[in-house]
Order: sequence, then structure tokens, then C-alpha cells
Amino acid sequence: MPPLARRLAAHLLLQRRVRARALHTRPPTDPGVLACRLASRAVVRLAGPEAARFLHSLLTNDLLSAFSADASSRGPAAPAYAALLTPQGRFLYDLFLYRPPPRSQLLDRTGSAPQTGEKPKGEEGETGEVLADVDAAEVDELLACFKRYRLRSKVEIDNVSEDFVCWQRFGRSVVHAEPSTQEPDARSIGWGQGPDHAAESVAQGNGHGWQWFKDPRLDYLGYRGIFPADTIPPLVESDKEADERHYQLWRIENGVAEGSTEIPKGEAIPLEYNLAGLNAISFEKGCYIGQELIARTHHRGVIRKRLMPMKFVDENGQELEQAVAPGSEIVNEASDKKIGTVNTVLGSHGMGLLRLEEALKQNSDLRINDNRDVRVKAIKPDWWPAEWTQVLEQQSAVA
Repeated sequence: MPPLARRLAAHLLLQRRVRARALHTRPPTDPGVLACRLASRAVVRLAGPEAARFLHSLLTNDLLSAFSADASSRGPAAPAYAALLTPQGRFLYDLFLYRPPPRSQLLDRTGSAPQTGEKPKGEEGETGEVLADVDAAEVDELLACFKRYRLRSKVEIDNVSEDFVCWQRFGRSVVHAEPSTQEPDARSIGWGQGPDHAAESVAQGNGHGWQWFKDPRLDYLGYRGIFPADTIPPLVESDKEADERHYQLWRIENGVAEGSTEIPKGEAIPLEYNLAGLNAISFEKGCYIGQELIARTHHRGVIRKRLMPMKFVDENGQELEQAVAPGSEIVNEASDKKIGTVNTVLGSHGMGLLRLEEALKQNSDLRINDNRDVRVKAIKPDWWPAEWTQVLEQQSAVA
């Protein structure tokens, strides 16, 4: 089949899948393994010899170390997760950052030779490029912000969302049995890791070297990737493909916020929204915007409020659908004191910023302030480090 015909066939298949996916809007009790196209995310490309260094100077993570870790290998560095903050240390935007290998390191369709016919080169002489997966609702503001900070840096910044889309592959059956950052079944796909066996499927479109990576935040969250807009990612052929609400519910159940809606822009303190535990913050790198507050809060040692997942139930423990609105206050029934606020709701599940001492107290009776018939069950996620709650638990025991 000619290349153009293959691309058209892949595009038509994608459109059929999008229409079919619209029918699956109610999140299942157990999602198993699902793949979702993330319409809430956009893709920005930063290109130029100083692209990585430019981002490193602005963002909360150590991108130079992250991107150089695999520089000597034939393949891309693992993606990194980071945030851009205000000078006062408040959250603005979160970004998933991918640094693809230079074109000379991409293999052809046979998997045996570089696409360009050249031998792989080192970093010298190669044009740097970073792809950033960002909040689609904030992409224009993010671009304007980057361009204000660019000054004389040799970097071009463009919105390439028409060419690329973000996908997530997740669920209880997605396990990380391999030490690689790549999806075990996808190790042979694309970036020079071996023959491109999946290229036999037209819809997968792996000839360009795009692949799944472990989500850089948590193993719980599965795999994430950026793929050309006119292709279906590898491994999706045999998966269930569903609406993005499934992925949102999966995050909410694990207490992981994403984007500037769930992490209030200009207001949220990153450590209270658990970004340190999600591998978004380096406490060893040099200066970045907002570092002073982050360092001071971190070294103080105790975070008294954190974002937590929760369920909304009635007096009998039955889950209540669509009974709570974002922004609702949560109170302790016994003391009638406010202990937190709901910031995200999906069905009977939500997330909110809560005072840990009250939320983790045994037999605490938490309710929605303007609807006392709705009880709130705060849940401590399994992935939380023990030290996040040990100090507070010891203080409660002494009291």
C-alpha cells in the first residue's frame, strides 16, 4: 500500500475509534487496562541548542541530569515531570517533558539502519529538541510566559498540538515488571531498541519511533506518551479505548492532580499538592523560579495540609453521585471547624486539600458544610511515603 494510502487508512481508523469512544463515558468500577487520548493536554515543542538548559533554569526538576542520563545510549531519555511556579513559589503549570533522540539515531522500518543513512552522532552538532505535554486550557498563556523568559536564549517555542497528541495507558492490570522505563511489550518498537515488529499494523504507525514510557510520577499511573495525531499508538489495538474520564477517575482514586484546574493556578503550594512525591521537584538542583519558598517549606519538615482523595457517601455508607460541587467546604462534625475544601469532583469521588491531623484521625466525622447529609471519607493513598504522616501521628498519640 502506498504511504499516502496507509496514512489515510490510519486516519480513518482513528476517526472511527474516536466516535466509538464517545459511547464509553461512565467510568467502570475496575477499568482493567485502558488507553485514553488526553484531549485536556496539548503539545509544545522547544527546539534549539539551548532548549533543555532554558527549561532547566525555569522549572522545578533537574532536567539536565534527567536528559543526560541516557545520552550515551541509542534511544530517548526517560520523560520528566516538572512544574513552572510564580516567583512567590505558587503553582502555575505542570509539564511532562520528552527529549527525543536526534534523527540520526532513529532507525528505519527494518530496524537495522538509521533513517538518514548516517551513523549515530553524539550531542555535538545536533539540534536540541524537547516536547512538552501541557494543560491544553493554558497552552497560550504558557507559550507567552516562556517567550517572556526566553530573552536571548537560542530556543524556538511552538504549539504543535495539530501534529501530536498525548495518550495514557493505565489500569489495575498494567504492571511494571521490567526495570526499563519503556512498556515491556513495546521495547522492540521504534527508537532503535530492535526490529519494529509492530510496524506490520498500519494503524500503529510506529515507523517514526514514538513509544510508551512509564509515567514519571507513579507506577500506579501506567504509561504515557506523545504520538503523531494521525496514528494509533502501539498496543492500543488490543486494548479497550475509552473516554478521558476513565483516566481522570483513576487519578482521583490515587490522589493525583493534573493541570491548572485541579492544581489552582497562582494559589497552590506545590508541596501541599504532593508534587515532591510525584517526582516533580529536585531539592538538589540550582536556582529556579520560586525555589525559595519550596526550599523553606521543605526544610521546615512538616506539611500540615495535603491533597487527598475522598468519597462522598450518605449515612448508610452508600456512594452519592453528583452530590458535591468543587469549592465546597469540608467540616468536622464534632468541632464544626473547617478542615479543608473540595477542589475536584467526578461522580462520588473527589480530591480536596485537607488538614492531615483531622482527616487521618480515627472515627472523624467529616461532612460537607452546606449539605450535612453528605459524609466525606478521606483516603490516605498507598503510595504516600510514611514520613508524610508519621510526625502528625506521633503528635496525635501524645495528645
